[in-house]
Amino acid sequence: QVQVVESGGGLVQAGGSLRLSCTASGLTFAGYAMAWFRQAPGKEREGVSCISWYGITTYYDDSVKGRFTISRDDAKNTLYLQMNSLKPEDTAMYYCATKTGWRDRCSGSWSHTATYNHWGQGTQVTVSS
Repeated sequence: QVQVVESGGGLVQAGGSLRLSCTASGLTFAGYAMAWFRQAPGKEREGVSCISWYGITTYYDDSVKGRFTISRDDAKNTLYLQMNSLKPEDTAMYYCATKTGWRDRCSGSWSHTATYNHWGQGTQVTVSS
């Protein structure tokens, strides 16, 4: 049984930083691409960033490029999202997800929620102005 658990969210002032973590168990973590999504109240869930198996490739939504960095530690079955220069519009529930397909490289469909099969419960990030 696959379990995905996010942590690290909180309240931060604009311009501040947070690091989110996500641990996944019940699967061969190193062989799967992983991603972060977020969902603000009244909005659809959107892709933030994806990292391929073994960290070969990474993708970012344009809104976070240059501010967020995705990384993974396969020895710890853990995914990270370092978020710098946070803005009030980054406020959302952040979700971690495992991408379907062995050794996926986060192809062009990386931001489509249907291509992910295991999701965490989310961690709230609130950025005050």
